[in-house]
This record gives sequence, C-alpha cells and structure tokens, in this order.
Amino acid sequence: MTTSVSHLGGVIAATDDAVQADAKNAHAVFRASATAHDAVASTVTLGKYSVEVDEPPALGGENKAANPVEYYLASLLSCQVVTYRVWAEKLGITVEDIKAKAEGDLDVRGFFGFDDDVRPGFGEVRVVVTVTGPETRERYEELQKAVDDHCPVLDLTRNPTPIHTVLETA
Repeated sequence: MTTSVSHLGGVIAATDDAVQADAKNAHAVFRASATAHDAVASTVTLGKYSVEVDEPPALGGENKAANPVEYYLASLLSCQVVTYRVWAEKLGITVEDIKAKAEGDLDVRGFFGFDDDVRPGFGEVRVVVTVTGPETRERYEELQKAVDDHCPVLDLTRNPTPIHTVLETA
C-alpha cells in the first residue's frame, strides 16, 4: 500500500483538529489485564482481544505461545511499521512496502537472580527495517529519523517510564 493513497492523511488531520480544539483530546489510555494459568503461562486481555503468553521449557513453560520478550519485539516492530506509515504520510514520502525484523540478546542470569549485575531485560536489540519505494535513500533516512523520534514503543525502551505497582491480596 502506498501511503499517498491511504486514509492516514485524514486521520492525521482529524486528530490535529481535535487536539488543537482541546489539548485533552491528545490523551489516550490503553489497558491490559492478565490471568495466570499453568506453570508460567497467562492469558492477556487487550480490549476485545486476548493473547496467550508462555515460556519455552528452559524457562519453565510449555512453549504454547510466544513469551513476553517476543511480544515486546512484536510490539516494537508493529509500532515501527505504524510510525513509518504515519510519518511517510506527514512527510510526503512514498513507501510501497515495509518489512521489519528484530532480535534481542537476553542473559537469563538477570531474570533468575543468579547475578544482580546482569540486567533482566535485553542487553541489546537489533532492528532491521526494509523500505521499498521510489524515493532516494536520503528521503528514507529522513523518514527513519522521524520514526526514531516518534515511535511510542521505541520511546518506552529508550526512556524511563514511571510505573506504579499496587499489590492486592485476597
């Protein structure tokens, strides 16, 4: 799908109009809930959708679904794709196709607490985005910079996000 013929321009304009009319219209809340089952699996509800989450046997699961860090990679890649599409539209850059892949290195010593000097999350994530279309490399580099500056999931990774956890017991 070429972004120049998409409906994104209308979405961007309508959102801009709504936010200009009242800055409160820029605020969005997303929700998720999870219920544990089996050894380490869970069912996560995201609005009207639900996804299964599990771990491979080496981490105590039955490998019946993707694990949380794989879902993180999926979130990052899908957010990149959305952000590429939106910013291509905003910048007037024609994109015919976008493909993205990612891999991350995780040292389980941090997760299991074997070494508190090792972080429990990815030590590094590598992303490769392939964009096809008629534009020059420089235009696509301009687009990549805009994506890097505006992708919400990339921002969650690059910048600390305050998280407040409340423990409830029954």
